[in-house]
Amino acid sequence: MIPREQIRNVAIVAHVDHGKTTLVDFMLRQAGVFRANEQVVERVMDSNDLEREKGITILAKNTAVTYNGVKINIVDTPGHADFGGEVERALRLVDGVLLLVDAAEGPLPQTRFVLSKALALGLPSVLVINKVDRQDARAKEVLDLVYSLYIDLGANEHQIDFPVIYAIAREGRAAHTLQGAFEADSLKPLFDAILTHVPPPPVGDLTHMQMLVDNLDYDDYVGRLAIGRIASGVLHEGDAIAVIREEGKIVPAKVVRLYAYDGLKRVEVKDAGPGEIVCIAGAEEIGIGDTIADLTNPVALPRISVEEPTMSMVFKVNDGPFAGKEGKYVTSRNIRERLYREAYKNVSIRVEDTETPDAFKVVGRGELQLAVIVENMRREGYELTVSNPEPILKTVEGEVHEPMELLVCDLPNEAVGGVTQSMGGRKGRMVDMQPIGSGRTRLQFRVPARGLIGFRGEFLTLTRGEGIMSSQFDGYEPWQGLIEKRKTGAIVADRVGDVVAYACFYCQERGSLFVKPGDKVYAGMIVGEHSHDNDLDFNISKEKKLTNIRAAGRDENVILTPPRDMSLEMALEWIAEDELVEVTPQSIRLRKKFLDPTVRYKIERDRKRGAATADA
Repeated sequence: MIPREQIRNVAIVAHVDHGKTTLVDFMLRQAGVFRANEQVVERVMDSNDLEREKGITILAKNTAVTYNGVKINIVDTPGHADFGGEVERALRLVDGVLLLVDAAEGPLPQTRFVLSKALALGLPSVLVINKVDRQDARAKEVLDLVYSLYIDLGANEHQIDFPVIYAIAREGRAAHTLQGAFEADSLKPLFDAILTHVPPPPVGDLTHMQMLVDNLDYDDYVGRLAIGRIASGVLHEGDAIAVIREEGKIVPAKVVRLYAYDGLKRVEVKDAGPGEIVCIAGAEEIGIGDTIADLTNPVALPRISVEEPTMSMVFKVNDGPFAGKEGKYVTSRNIRERLYREAYKNVSIRVEDTETPDAFKVVGRGELQLAVIVENMRREGYELTVSNPEPILKTVEGEVHEPMELLVCDLPNEAVGGVTQSMGGRKGRMVDMQPIGSGRTRLQFRVPARGLIGFRGEFLTLTRGEGIMSSQFDGYEPWQGLIEKRKTGAIVADRVGDVVAYACFYCQERGSLFVKPGDKVYAGMIVGEHSHDNDLDFNISKEKKLTNIRAAGRDENVILTPPRDMSLEMALEWIAEDELVEVTPQSIRLRKKFLDPTVRYKIERDRKRGAATADA
């Protein structure tokens, strides 16, 4: 058992892409976790396939290094607001935080979010100003902005007295001065700051065992693993324990295996004391927020609470003509089990049954979080359809309120007008505008959450790929009125068949296509975006009629514009209320909710009649 004084538990928190995972890479390297000749991939903590592809951290993960005889447990957390539930869980494991801030971008919405959570828990912090080697770095200004942020969030005198480290994480350099960061050859000042300013775990009662379950994992050999930090008492392999579940239900269990972290590995240990972050195997009936305690004297710790979700999406069984041809798990029972399993280990989402047995409502933090769930299911062999994301509404004093987001945009000066105009149509209100040098401006808007659906692609177009945007939940406000989601209609296939180049050639005059020659389509499937605001039914499988007469110039070359490749996120942003995304392990298709054109026509006619009656 490691003495409490020889343990430090620290979480690395920051906004997206400020360098958390890269910094952990070099901390592991310099602490001797890897052999000298070992080949190590970049961002080694982003072990999930999706994390490596997207370049973001989705799941909070634990690792540990030993420095000067002290064991430092490090928790790498996500920086995206949609995965805030992971951050809130991770902060319950630690006694201090490394706050990472980009030397050019400064503190952004997620910086404020994670710092507010850390300060509320009374955690001390070490500030790391990273990327000081950027051409547009402004480290001194950023430090002033961070101090202002601490004051805004009500930090006390002890919390605002934090050490400042300047770092170039991708080169493994850190120093107490800005110039020193360029001359340093290691992260030694950072390690020293952790040992000095992050306190060891609090003194726990050695007689009564208590541990809050902060995370769950699974091992093929020993089954479910409960991860948490021992608050008090000593845990031994083979101990009989009590799992205190929701509403005080007590389930007896036994510690079959006890693991601690060493580098990137879990190592089996015989016992562990207060402050240690451990994994316990043997308790199958256990969930996040449960307490592991003495069987003789079970006392629960306060459960984990996360902020309310703001977006919802309906997951349905695929009922299209191609259903069951590409997926392994296609029934409502398969989908229901998978979604409830996700909710079991992810405290920031909820799954609700709907009136129809083949549809399930999933509520979460944002469209990215929900899209990640869909993508994971798709890779596991599931086949399903999903609706467009919708905001979760509240009724306050008889009035409908909707979730709002604080949107921060860093963009070139010439794009300010276009972004501001676009935000106006999405009911966004500008609350701040500041020049940040190098021909760039930072804008802040307060905008309904539904107004941001589909905005990311438009934002990148308006800023020519040079803009950075991020948002954070910012409370509820009365319903802001109708927001026009899409100004264009859909081109819809009117029959089953294969896409033909001849038909594509004549269809591309009417809009942009999502399909290419040879793709299989069915009636009601969306094959492109119409250039007008109405839907267009089109025979995309029509072939050229051949005759036995040949003439010069008769057979022109068919020149096709490459189709627009719709990723899952793009598809979810693009679809309207009467459309769905069909997701299978091999394909992403867009379709109408009602495939029969006659049914769609009647619904649209009734909608227009209702609108006309309301206007009258």
